[in-house]
Amino acid sequence: MKTFLEKITLSKNSRGCYILDTVKGCLVCGKDKPLGCYGNCYALQIAKRYKLDFTHTVKRGFSRECDQLYLFDASDQEHIGDIVHQIRNIDMPFIRIGEMGDPSYNWEHTINVCEILSIADKPIVIITKHWEVLTDNLLEKMQKLNICVNTSISALDSKQEIAHRLNQYHRLKKFCKSVLRVVTCDFNTSIKDGIEKNELQNELLVNSKVIDTVFRPDKKNMYIESGLIRAESVKFLGSKCLVSMHDKSTFIGYCNDCPDMCGINL
Repeated sequence: MKTFLEKITLSKNSRGCYILDTVKGCLVCGKDKPLGCYGNCYALQIAKRYKLDFTHTVKRGFSRECDQLYLFDASDQEHIGDIVHQIRNIDMPFIRIGEMGDPSYNWEHTINVCEILSIADKPIVIITKHWEVLTDNLLEKMQKLNICVNTSISALDSKQEIAHRLNQYHRLKKFCKSVLRVVTCDFNTSIKDGIEKNELQNELLVNSKVIDTVFRPDKKNMYIESGLIRAESVKFLGSKCLVSMHDKSTFIGYCNDCPDMCGINL
């Protein structure tokens, strides 16, 4: 299989959000979770479609790791200048890091990139499951930047994962805008496990600065087959898609119409 390129780029996804991934790939998609989180990782599916190895991480950046813009060579300066120009001219109020890989696998590099691109003067949203923990030094560095961290979490996560992510979500509040990005489901409350998961989900949703994002499984998803969650076919970005919706009013359209804007509007 092919590996991801190491050169960082800005791209626009199908929902109209601009992505600047500092890390591509995810280590948990190897032995731990071969199908990805919750048995349906869209990033893993996209990687497979393009015959890319998603089970190893690739750092994406400039050719030389550096904290100070003026120390980069001419080719790096041109690369940085091109991305800054793109960011300044996009039709969205922010860029996002963490679509095809978790930036927590290299926090230092991720924060360095955010600092370098801060001259574009647009908020940066980082989406993470906190597989690796931010150091205190990097948190202090983040405090000076316009960063909004979305901690991705779900009632489908293990107790240990939930406790860890909630801890990081609360820890970050002193240093940046910290948002809890809850992947929600329509749990089957006619069974005991469904009742328990639904109650846990409700507890997650009552935190401050919360985003409700729906789960998009396929029809062979293990939680559908076990009867734990319910799903229905709805129109999603112009085509039919299977969605497990906790709240029927949850936004599932294009990003430029979203009221939350990944938390920067909260």
